[in-house]
Order: sequence, then structure tokens, then C-alpha cells
Amino acid sequence: MIIEPTYDDKDNTRLVTAVLQLIRGRSNAVGSITLSASATSTVVSFANCSSQSHVFLSPRTANAAAALATTYIASVTNKSFTIAHASAATTDRTFGFVVLG
Repeated sequence: MIIEPTYDDKDNTRLVTAVLQLIRGRSNAVGSITLSASATSTVVSFANCSSQSHVFLSPRTANAAAALATTYIASVTNKSFTIAHASAATTDRTFGFVVLG
């Protein structure tokens, strides 16, 4: 579980724990998505996304790796991003993602 202190948090233990989690590589800026079958785009809702964010994909399945050449981030907005991709009937084109910024 990621500790997310609030702006007015006075609990130093929570603040230290949150910083240690970041140092250890944990954050709430990652997720996983399976591309929509028989469609050319997939919209991903993600609360930590802003219009200035950069989204990076990493294939998690063989079909996702095969689709990588025709898969890209088409748009990024507040709280979502859109992945453009070739239409395919496969239902296991799963990617991990990280949203930065």
C-alpha cells in the first residue's frame, strides 16, 4: 500500500514512510491496461494523469509485444490518456504503464 500524506499532514512518520517508498521505487504513477479488442483506440482513466504528463508503455504479454510497433499514446488529458493501436481480435494485449509529470 502506498502512503499518500495530505498537504496538512502533521504525522512525520507518514511523511518519512512516503519518502522511503519513493526511494525504494514505489509510487502511485503506474498501472496496467489491456487494449480493447476489435478497436483502434483504448482510453485509460488514471487520476494522476495531467495534460502535461508523459506516458510510457511496456508490453506484458507476447501479443502486446507484437502490437508495440503500431501502438502509441495518441493524447494525454487531465485524468486520462488515449492509446492508439491497430484493431485486432486478441484480448490479451496487456501493457504496463507509468505516468510521469
